[in-house]
Amino acid sequence: MAAVAVSSVSRVLGNHPDVSHEMRVRVLQAVQACGYQPNSVAQSLRRGVSMSIGFVVGDISNPLMSAIASAAESRLANNGYSVLLANSQGRPERDALNIALLRQRHVDGLLLSLTDEKEAPLLKEFAAFAKPTVLLDRDGGAPGSSRVLFDHAQGFGQATRHLADLGHRRIALIAGPKGVRHTRERTRAVRAVCSELGLPAPFVKTGPIERRHGREATITALSEQHGATALICASNQLLPGVLTAIRELDLSIPDDLSLITTDDVALAEFHSPPLSTINRDANAFGIQTADSVLRLIDGGDLDTVTLPTWFNPRQSCAPPKQERRRSQHSSKRESKGS
Repeated sequence: MAAVAVSSVSRVLGNHPDVSHEMRVRVLQAVQACGYQPNSVAQSLRRGVSMSIGFVVGDISNPLMSAIASAAESRLANNGYSVLLANSQGRPERDALNIALLRQRHVDGLLLSLTDEKEAPLLKEFAAFAKPTVLLDRDGGAPGSSRVLFDHAQGFGQATRHLADLGHRRIALIAGPKGVRHTRERTRAVRAVCSELGLPAPFVKTGPIERRHGREATITALSEQHGATALICASNQLLPGVLTAIRELDLSIPDDLSLITTDDVALAEFHSPPLSTINRDANAFGIQTADSVLRLIDGGDLDTVTLPTWFNPRQSCAPPKQERRRSQHSSKRESKGS
């Protein structure tokens, strides 16, 4: 249509300086007339770069993960990269499958929030993927990866101390699966603080990130055998199950039970009373993961970045019933004595 060689069209579309004005006008008019769009897949194969980043998430329905993915995508888009998101739906076997799929798409790097860090097929796929990789709050898998982590011990330690200061001695932790870093770190933090303060070892129940697990673990923690007076829910996705169990047992927060949850999701903020939370900055985390993979693509060294967590007390925590009774009796005695 432009009556020029293919190489001339290529020079025009590539903004090559050695192109006459007349040829440039002729080619661009032809491009507009036939609605031509460059084939990005063919270009990526020719250049060896796709300008895309793969992002494997364990469960995109998690509000925290959605916020992280959104912040990372925005940062990468500002640097000319698109994001290919693969959701493993909480199934470890899909992690390896998703990595294989993204490798076939020739992505320039990977962001990985894995369902399980030690799956054998996953390790095999890591070995086959030899491009920049960033692990999101995970330990295992790829020794040649950068990592962006949360300091879970900080927020969970503060929360446990808060409950101890209120007089709670029997504390329970309802957590996610054992195969991921955040469960191990949160469990270690709660146990360490209880040991340091001379409290009984906390009741810890791990399991899948499902409403059913939250409900069943809570019922067990509050049973006569364990008798927890305070609960720490280590996942916003377990919280609906935890609250269901508390309602079924006809217990009141904080009169019968103190409750702390993770992440300041709407259910925590608008519950009555508002729930105390262990918080983290999802937006900052997403930006950091994007910056880490971009740095690796540019030839930077592997690194590990750790972001803080913190405790936000609200009205869902109070001294246990027996402590309140003692305090009330003491006040009455003092009043009579005066």
